[in-house]
Amino acid sequence: MEYLIKTKSIGGMTEEQFFWFCQENDSINFERNAKGEIIIMAPTGIDTDESNLEIASDLVYWNRKTKLGHVFGYNAGFTLPNNAVRSPDAAYIKKEEWLRVAPADRKRFAHVCPDFVIELLSETDHERFLHEKMKEWMENGCELSWMINPRKKETTIYRKNGSVEVRAFHETLDGENVLPGFTLDLTSVFTKEEQF
Repeated sequence: MEYLIKTKSIGGMTEEQFFWFCQENDSINFERNAKGEIIIMAPTGIDTDESNLEIASDLVYWNRKTKLGHVFGYNAGFTLPNNAVRSPDAAYIKKEEWLRVAPADRKRFAHVCPDFVIELLSETDHERFLHEKMKEWMENGCELSWMINPRKKETTIYRKNGSVEVRAFHETLDGENVLPGFTLDLTSVFTKEEQF
């Protein structure tokens, strides 16, 4: 679920002000949309957090073996070309892209769009909102993204070329040319107990 805080009446917040606002309120997860509205992200249940961690761990493990880039979790904020600040559940940036990010920018909400993102639909998320967020990732330079929907037991795959594909959980996901050799079997993540 998302809650919006509008800042138009105070002239909005600069990047610097938003960064420090987030630091001063670090027990709350915030994002900012392209209009400058602040989004309060509701905490998830422990089932969702466990699934997030398992999925991100697979991505980290693959990256440790390949050393092709850098992996980030749900606390990392990315400033997109449209000025939105977003935090995916998991993200990957190719090494050559990461080297273009100034060291000082890495300590803030870096001005870079991940090459790959994963968003996991939680019990507090609205599916429509998450689809819009996935489109935003792709419009701002992401090459491949997966929206994982435990309710429907399917993943929506968004690609740089504009194609969108839906796969059932029993179909293995692969990182294609963005994450060469990376595969994800969601049945091993979501069959521990029935979730959602």
